[in-house]
Amino acid sequence: MSAGANTRGQSSPPGVPPSAHAGKGRARTPADQVPLRRIEISSRTILAVVLTVAGIWLLNALLPILVVLVMALILVGTLDPFVGWLHRRGVNRTLAIGVVFVACLVVIGLIGLLTVPALWAQVTRTIDDLPHLQKSLAVKLESHHLTTPLAEAIRTFKPEKTMRGLNMTSAVVASLGVVEVIGYAATSVVLAIYFIADAERTRGTLYALFPRRFHVRLARVLLNLETIVGGYLRGQVITSLAIGVFTFALLSIAGVPNALALAAFAAITDVIPFVGGLLATTPAVLVALSRGTLVATIVLVAMIAYQEFESRVLVPRVYGKALRLSSANVVIALMVGGKLGGIIGALLALPIAAAVRMLIEELRVGLPGDDTDDPGLRVRDARAEQDYARESAGASPEEAAAVATSIASEIREADAAEGKNPSETPISSSPAAK
Repeated sequence: MSAGANTRGQSSPPGVPPSAHAGKGRARTPADQVPLRRIEISSRTILAVVLTVAGIWLLNALLPILVVLVMALILVGTLDPFVGWLHRRGVNRTLAIGVVFVACLVVIGLIGLLTVPALWAQVTRTIDDLPHLQKSLAVKLESHHLTTPLAEAIRTFKPEKTMRGLNMTSAVVASLGVVEVIGYAATSVVLAIYFIADAERTRGTLYALFPRRFHVRLARVLLNLETIVGGYLRGQVITSLAIGVFTFALLSIAGVPNALALAAFAAITDVIPFVGGLLATTPAVLVALSRGTLVATIVLVAMIAYQEFESRVLVPRVYGKALRLSSANVVIALMVGGKLGGIIGALLALPIAAAVRMLIEELRVGLPGDDTDDPGLRVRDARAEQDYARESAGASPEEAAAVATSIASEIREADAAEGKNPSETPISSSPAAK
């Protein structure tokens, strides 16, 4: 056997690639020199991924319950100050809660009596006159050759045929959806009553979940959440009043009947993001048809123009000032909320965005590009935490919550006395809190 054959027949030692014995004249390639690497995923990483996916799934499954809870907390932040005002003036707390909620029901009932009967009568009358209005509009559109196809479409349109096309299944689904929304709303109201009626125990339970060294910080966060809820509601009131006044003035000038009822309806529906403008415009235009197509067209164009002004200018400025959000952040929050949660998501997007911004500031979450530090704030907060530890020693969670709230309120009052905005003065990242 030749030497070359003997060489080829030799086996390679363990761990040495065959290319090492391939011959002295063969050059090594880069592939021969690349070591093999094995990727290992630790059990902790796998557990973190599983828990993250499970958390997202659970959050999506419990989303309706979370929405109910958030709505209840918004009601608490809205109505609890009125209950507290009555209670401080000697009214029993239970009686004060009853008075506030009954007053809300009375106001809602009065608005319903003002708007629903008049709107129903006017819309019914408009529907009865619809064939005549349809024919009149088609005749006017036929006078111009550009709008002749549109005139033919209007003349052949049969509303009753469209209504018959809606089957029983879609009607049942829509009815169940309405019942579900009413049920969630009622649950939010009941939860709000429970939270307000047993405020001390509820607050004590919340404080018991956190270590004592975080209680002053938690108290300030809760106070700022009340400020956010108040600012959000002020923004809602301002935008609703604005569209109500505009609609009333527009319809009064145009001579449209039931202008006050239509304006009140527009103010109510303006609370609903995205579809509120459509709900406000549709009855106004339908009723304006009784004054002629020209008046209805003017009303339609004016309402659309106002809604563009409200969404592009008024809402970003009003809510941006009330919630300390930039105009761009307001628009982005509304779009994200609407995309993720539909109408409910858009409705809650602004207070949630403001709350997230406040938590980042108050808890001093370390952002990559923020390295600010204020020694004065650290000293102030360390002193506040020492005072709280001394005054709350041996206290129950309810008593400790009252002490923490009192200290946080004193800090806010001191900031206000110095001309600072209390909600803009964050809690420092004190060593005691780390």
